[in-house]
Amino acid sequence: MALYAHFWSGDVEIGIWKMEEDEAQLLSRLPAAVSRGVERFSAPHRRQEWLSVRLLLLTLLGRQEGCNDSDALIAYTAAGAPYLLDRSRSLSISHTKGYVAVALAPWGSRPGLDIEQWGHRVLKVASRFLREDEEAPLYEGSAVAALLLHWSAKESLFKSLEQQEAVDFKSHLRIFPFEMATEGRFVAQEYRTPLQRRYDLSYRLFPDFVLTWVTDIWPA
Repeated sequence: MALYAHFWSGDVEIGIWKMEEDEAQLLSRLPAAVSRGVERFSAPHRRQEWLSVRLLLLTLLGRQEGCNDSDALIAYTAAGAPYLLDRSRSLSISHTKGYVAVALAPWGSRPGLDIEQWGHRVLKVASRFLREDEEAPLYEGSAVAALLLHWSAKESLFKSLEQQEAVDFKSHLRIFPFEMATEGRFVAQEYRTPLQRRYDLSYRLFPDFVLTWVTDIWPA
């Protein structure tokens, strides 16, 4: 399967991969050094996600599949945040049922990206993350899309925060009111740090999922 979607948003490159290959097919397309480590996962869907992310990254970086590449490609910080070992770009990763997504940005920046499958469960858990000063406008007669975007945007924002300890999505992260469309932008603010910075985020609605990503951070 080729890229499901690939586009630039400012200096952030975003790719989405539809997971249709099985594990054997993915392994056949990845250098051994890149696929090494998948054995730590016992669940087949986690192995598929892990390998698909690396195949997507190789595609975005323009590297030849199946080459004898000694670079393991991705490492993780002590806090669990992924980064490219060659430090050529900064990285954010997300996955949902059937898809993985990656955002690449200039090294030293803190990209944040999230992908969420469509589903009505968000209606039952909205009180856990939606603030009283946030709005969930109807889209096609339902609040599902807006609620998913609020949750997804807060996931993206969390990944972009420098201070990630003890972050509460309801009290520390706010999405300002926005008009629903198939794609658009909104402003967010964090209340976890003394700086209380604001962020610009973008979103797109796809048939199977919603996608959000951080586009800019306002000066403190």
